Amino acid sequence: MSILEGINSPADLRGLSRDELRTLAQDMRDRLIDVCSRTGGHIGAGLGVVELTIALHTVFETPKDQLVWDVGHQAYPHKLLTGRNSEMESLRQERGLSGFLKRTESEYDTFGAGHAATAISAALGMAAGRDVLGEQFKVAAIIGDGSMGSGLAYEGLNNAGHSDRDIIVVLNDNEMSIAPNVGAMHKYLTSIQRNPLYNRLRSRIGEIVDNAPAPFAGVSTLVRKWEESVKSLLTPGVLFEELGFRYFGPIDGHDLDALLETFTAVRGMNTPRLVHVITKKGKGFPAGDHGEKWHALPPGHDPATGKQLAVSTANPAYTTVYGKGLVELGEERKDIAVITAAMPTGTGTAPFAKAFPDRFFDVGIAEGHGVTFAAGLATRGVRPIVTIYSTFLQRGYDNIIHDAALQKLPVVFAMDRAGLVGEDGETHMGLYDIAYMLTVPGMTVAAPKNGTEMLGLLRAAVEHTDGPFSLRYPRDASPDVPVEMSQIAATPYATWEVLRHGRDVAILAVGTMVNQALAAADLLAADGLDVTVVNCRYLKPYDEVTLNAILASHTHVLTVEEGTVVNGFGAFISAVIHRQAPTVRTAVHGVPDRIIYSAPRQKQLSSLGLDPAGIADRVRALHDSEALAG
Repeated sequence: MSILEGINSPADLRGLSRDELRTLAQDMRDRLIDVCSRTGGHIGAGLGVVELTIALHTVFETPKDQLVWDVGHQAYPHKLLTGRNSEMESLRQERGLSGFLKRTESEYDTFGAGHAATAISAALGMAAGRDVLGEQFKVAAIIGDGSMGSGLAYEGLNNAGHSDRDIIVVLNDNEMSIAPNVGAMHKYLTSIQRNPLYNRLRSRIGEIVDNAPAPFAGVSTLVRKWEESVKSLLTPGVLFEELGFRYFGPIDGHDLDALLETFTAVRGMNTPRLVHVITKKGKGFPAGDHGEKWHALPPGHDPATGKQLAVSTANPAYTTVYGKGLVELGEERKDIAVITAAMPTGTGTAPFAKAFPDRFFDVGIAEGHGVTFAAGLATRGVRPIVTIYSTFLQRGYDNIIHDAALQKLPVVFAMDRAGLVGEDGETHMGLYDIAYMLTVPGMTVAAPKNGTEMLGLLRAAVEHTDGPFSLRYPRDASPDVPVEMSQIAATPYATWEVLRHGRDVAILAVGTMVNQALAAADLLAADGLDVTVVNCRYLKPYDEVTLNAILASHTHVLTVEEGTVVNGFGAFISAVIHRQAPTVRTAVHGVPDRIIYSAPRQKQLSSLGLDPAGIADRVRALHDSEALAG
């Protein structure tokens, strides 16, 4: 039996020798690599924090002490050590373990996290709650250096550092940008900083200098200035010291001895402190330690190569189609610039970055900044295309309204992963963009039925000059394989497309639901129901002429969208219909007002009735004037 198989909780770690802990680290890496080859998931960050996770759970008295993991990408090893090893095969599966942190899953998951940079703020809130209630425990936030590019992280640091509360921040720097690599000088500084005698002396000298008699006040000031000058010269963490943290590091994040000794010393303190740890993202992955490449992998890959075992025969994904079209559009128009937020590969914008590096801007995990940056570009005549996942663009909502819409700036928002996202789960669902974009004054809202129409809408978006323009597309394969961008015309503005003419019920379908509605119409035809299907590719402004024609010839209208029904397109257009044709009976079909959990995307669609059979059922119920719960 491996050492890992004998770990049922972090308490089991505390009786192991250092050599056994090192063996455990290898067991954990082997387990993660094996499981993720079948389940898929964010494996890179987890492989990089194995020793860090062991050290934290060994030193801190979890679950009494609160470990707050940022994002959750880092948390797979945490799950292994907190009683979930036997369940790892269910990772990211329906009714299985979440791919992120989830408070309902384990008492060790202190704070749910799927979006970056929340850990410090949440940890500070926990520390404040502890102090208000007079409790005694430690709180540590573990945050990656990528998340440190987010304004939320700095807001948390600024507030925590000057709170004088007992809080620890562990900065997991996986060799990106914050500090130089570990070296002899860094080890020397770290060994001094974590020495209990040094810390007691430093505090005592500070007390003596600060309380010196008036005649020696000038000496006190000189000593403090000298200390700051030396610290600025020698200490890589001067920024964090200025923010109010005692800084420790950088520390080799794969050196268990150094980690255990540092955390043991740091745990005994009671003011804000930051431990800077250097790790290697993807460490131990058989195909090589390639940080970005192994950030996340789909199920069914070969760990030896990172490649899929089965070659996909599906059409290219919407993201791939978008990326290719974006490059071709960039060749046509030299005024186009592309902005993304730390996801060039995930959003398909990496080819544009390679082709036009001077017109590509990766702003890091700073969505709000990215939106306002794009608005600034637009004031100079550049046509910015902000390409961000739907779920992450939520973080820039104020900037969308205040900086783009109110100034009527022509910023394009291309929202990837809109709709249901399968195994990525509830934290990454793109279900709210229709609702939040429809409420923005002057915002054009569009959704394509296939890849070709997506590129036509993209062309229309960059040609549109009267305010911002948003375009959503799913995490799915395109139903078609588009031709070259140069052969695709702009989709006529504010127009719908009647794809099937009927007389009984009209289906107003949005984006991915158009082809599902057409398939539902075929099912209904077998029942003798003659259905009209309309591609409502422009949600706002809508096609008034086509809508009026539909209302003149139909008494029943069903709207179908892959988004929340609360304040979505159905709610929006139903209000219009009620004003213009109050006798027309309408029904709204989409994602209900509840949290949608991990499952294969097709399973999610069918369980919500957003497949042809489900849509056909809603049409039958509407035609028969029956209410169908949902």
